[in-house]
Amino acid sequence: MEEERIRVQEVAIPAIEISDVVKIYKLYDCLRDRVKDAFGIGGKKYRIHYALNGVSLKIYQGETVGIIGTNGSGKSTILKIITGVLHPTSGEVHVNGRISALLELGAGFNQEYNGIENVYLNGTMMGFSEKEIDEKLPAILEFADIGDYVYQPVKTYSSGMFVRLAFAVAINIEPEILIVDEALSVGDVFFQAKCYHKFEEFKQQGKTIVFVSHDLSSISRYCDRVFLLNRGTLLGEGKPKAMIDAYKRVLVGQYDFSEQNQDPLLNDKEVLKAAAGAAGRETDGDAESGPAGSEVNPKALEYGTGQASISGYYVTDDRGVRTAAVMKGSVFTLHLKVKFYDYIPAPIFAFSFKNVMGTEITGTNTAIEKAFLGSVEPGDEKEITFTQRMNLQGGEYLLSFGVTGYRNEVFEVYHRLYDALNITVISDKNTVGFYDMDSRVTVTDVKHTENNG
Repeated sequence: MEEERIRVQEVAIPAIEISDVVKIYKLYDCLRDRVKDAFGIGGKKYRIHYALNGVSLKIYQGETVGIIGTNGSGKSTILKIITGVLHPTSGEVHVNGRISALLELGAGFNQEYNGIENVYLNGTMMGFSEKEIDEKLPAILEFADIGDYVYQPVKTYSSGMFVRLAFAVAINIEPEILIVDEALSVGDVFFQAKCYHKFEEFKQQGKTIVFVSHDLSSISRYCDRVFLLNRGTLLGEGKPKAMIDAYKRVLVGQYDFSEQNQDPLLNDKEVLKAAAGAAGRETDGDAESGPAGSEVNPKALEYGTGQASISGYYVTDDRGVRTAAVMKGSVFTLHLKVKFYDYIPAPIFAFSFKNVMGTEITGTNTAIEKAFLGSVEPGDEKEITFTQRMNLQGGEYLLSFGVTGYRNEVFEVYHRLYDALNITVISDKNTVGFYDMDSRVTVTDVKHTENNG
C-alpha cells in the first residue's frame, strides 16, 4: 500500500512545494531594544525564535491535506508563507495554481465598507474584473446567507457573519488551491456542514485543499494526508489516523524533538515517563488526571459525605497510553483510584458520559456489571478500570465519576465528581443519534426466475 502511494506521488504534480523553509523572529524585551536594533545601535538585545526550522513538504494537486500540531507549532506561519503573507527567512516555496485563502477572520476586509463593497474589494485584489465579480456575486451572497446585513458595514457583523461572507468569497472565486486556517470553527454547525459539503465538491473537481484545524474529527474525515508539526519542526506526514495518533502522543509526551532523536515518535514507555515529568508526578502517584491536566476541569462540581475520595482519574487508549482523544471504534479504558476513610459494606464505582449540552448519554457502575460486591476498611485504596469499545459519535464529551453505596438500605454518595474530564471522540463516520450501532450492510441483486409454465 505504501509503495502504491509513493508511485502515485511520483507521477502527481505538486500544487505546493516547500524546501527547507526557516522562519526566524527576533524577540525583544522592550520596544526600546527593538528601535535600537532597527538603527543598528546598542548591540544584540534580542532572542532568536524559530517559528519554522527546516520544514520541507509537498502537497499534490487534488489532495485534501491537514496540518495539525500544538499551539505555537508553526501551523499558521506555514500557511501565511504559502500564501505570500509572510516571507521565509530562508528556503524556497513554489505554488502551482491560483490560491484562495481564509487565514484570519476578516483579513483583507475594510471595516468601514459594507459586505457588497468588500466582495468587490477582495475580488479585485484577487485579479478579477468588475464584470467577473458581477457574475459571481449571486453565488457568493447565496452561500453567505446573511440577508440584508450584506448592505451594512462589516464592523457591525458578528464573528459568524464575518466568516460566512469571507468563506463565501474564498470558495466562489474558482481557486485551484483553497487554504483555510481554523476559520470554520467560528460558524454554526449548519454553516460548517455546508462548508464541508463544499470541500467534497472541491475534491471531486480535483482541487487542492489545505486546512489547519483543532477539530481532529474533521481532519480524520476529510483529509487524504496530514502533516504533524511540533515547535516549528515537521515530525511526520501520513494517513490521518496515524498522524492523529502521533499527535496524541505528542500531547502526552511534551518532549523536545532533537536531531539526535532519529525516531520522532516516542514509544509508549517513554511517553508515560515524559507525561509524568510534564505533569510533575510519578505515573503511579496520586491525583492522576490525564496527560498534563489540560482536559481536566478545575471547577468540576463535587460533593459527598467524605467517607471516600476519588484521588485519581484518567483515560488510556488501546495501547495503554494516557490520552484525551479516543478513536471511534477503538478500545479504551477509564481509570479510577479511590481512597476510603471509613468502613463501607459495598461501595459502588460509577462513570457517565454527557454531551456538551449536559445530556447524559451513557454510563455504568460496578453494581450493574456485578464486578465488585465486597466491603472496604478505613485506609483501603482501590483502583478501578472500565474497559470498553468507543461507539459514541465523533465530538466532545464530559466524563463524571462517583463512589456511592447503600448503608442500612439508605443510598449515600461518598464522593461524586461531575464533568471532571473532557474527552474528544475522533471519527471519520458519524451516523444518526448519539452512538453508532456498527451496522454490517450488504446489498445483493435479486434473482428472478422465469415462469415458463
